Amino acid sequence: MLYLVATPIGNLEDITLRALRILKEADLILAEDTRRTSLLLKRYNLNNKLVSYNDINKTKKTKHIINLLKNNKNIALVSDSGTPGISDPGFFLVREGVKEKVELSVLPGANAAIAALVGSGLPTDKFSFYGFLPKKPNKKKEFFNEIKNKKETTIIYESPHRINKTIELLCEIMPDKPIVIARELTKKFEEFIRGTAVEINEKIKNRKIKGELVILLGKEL
Repeated sequence: MLYLVATPIGNLEDITLRALRILKEADLILAEDTRRTSLLLKRYNLNNKLVSYNDINKTKKTKHIINLLKNNKNIALVSDSGTPGISDPGFFLVREGVKEKVELSVLPGANAAIAALVGSGLPTDKFSFYGFLPKKPNKKKEFFNEIKNKKETTIIYESPHRINKTIELLCEIMPDKPIVIARELTKKFEEFIRGTAVEINEKIKNRKIKGELVILLGKEL
């Protein structure tokens, strides 16, 4: 069985009892970054074998992992944080596993996009998720022009190193768009920054924003 195990997005207490049991019992744990996952395992005194599985080695390792699963091994797949398969290489293994008729089970848990959405105050009845924004400014501008007239809430991930430039671009393309920046979710310095693009730009232009970020765009007022 391949177990897709959601892990905390910040606060290490945000993990289910079932997830801890599977991580203890699995023959192998696949982790995007074994250093980060080892911190979680250490917190709960788990000493299971960790193997890296990431965008660099996924093509090379997937066949071997599927062979292990077909030979009755139980393998747990985790993300660096949150639910595996969402904006991480877990999708590749799941897709190939489905092709090979491997049994799998999803252990639900933390997800930054959903946590940000329910805390944003923006409509939750209909939304779109796009993962990480393009890094190149021209591609990012093209993306924003494509989605600016959407009527549902839009959820995207962005790096703290690019957030100021991204908000400046939003001021240019959709200045009156309601925006929420969710920062450091579940951690000590968790913060929701709300306003239009122009208002948020004023709030953060002299700040050095740190931590993992989710940006949510609402229906224009």
